Amino acid sequence: QPMCGFSARVVQILQNEGIDFSSVNVLDYPQIREGVKKFSEWPTIPQLYINGEFIGGCDIVTSMHESGELAEILAEEKKE
Repeated sequence: QPMCGFSARVVQILQNEGIDFSSVNVLDYPQIREGVKKFSEWPTIPQLYINGEFIGGCDIVTSMHESGELAEILAEEKKE
């Protein structure tokens, strides 16, 4: 279970969507934490990627989940 409330929220959303996912505790790996921020050009953690594509942080993932957009993206990915 994530220590950060924002990360816990994203994990909860992904579990509600019923998908398998993996995660990294960036608190244990400062180089990964900084590297992912530079890679995505997004300053905050958590960050959601689907098939290597950056989707967004907690606020964006929450909004997409509430609107159904996240479910649509995940359904498309399952088809491929």
